[in-house]
Amino acid sequence: MKLWLGILCLLAAVIAGCAKSEQGSAAAPQTLLAEGSVAPPIDTTAHTGEHVTLAALRGKPVVLYFYPKDDTSGCTKEACEIRDAWQKFQEAGAVVLGVSTDDNASHVAFADKYKLPFMLLPDTGGAIAKAYGVPIRLGMVKRVTFIIDRQGKVTKVFPGVNPAGHAAEILAAIAVQRT
Repeated sequence: MKLWLGILCLLAAVIAGCAKSEQGSAAAPQTLLAEGSVAPPIDTTAHTGEHVTLAALRGKPVVLYFYPKDDTSGCTKEACEIRDAWQKFQEAGAVVLGVSTDDNASHVAFADKYKLPFMLLPDTGGAIAKAYGVPIRLGMVKRVTFIIDRQGKVTKVFPGVNPAGHAAEILAAIAVQRT
């Protein structure tokens, strides 16, 4: 009995140590970028090969949506809903950028498989997620969406995204900006 108790205590200590090392031993929990904040710069190459900077997108609303992993059920549902509402996003003049920690080879396969009409950005090192305060767990970003207005300010943050129906939520938030 004492042996099992010792093993359980050791296991609990190892798990606690892993949790600390994943988050950083002295680091405070990451906080999402707040509404009203200036959106941090983005400078990367999309899966299409196009160079993307947030500064070049000024004058257009930007949907910056973080998703955990290419070609998984929830991420596919979210991406396909945006694809299926693509005409409405275009009518709103919005640019949609999907961000995950997957690389561009994975993004190309995902976009091709589901005929995604928007750009996917690689964040393999997590720099974009960190700038926006998006947590990364087990190498994957949390599902969070930011709406950035024409002047480069964050006007809406969706911190707990449900993939089903999210495209409609995004479009409603963009419509509020236009009024």
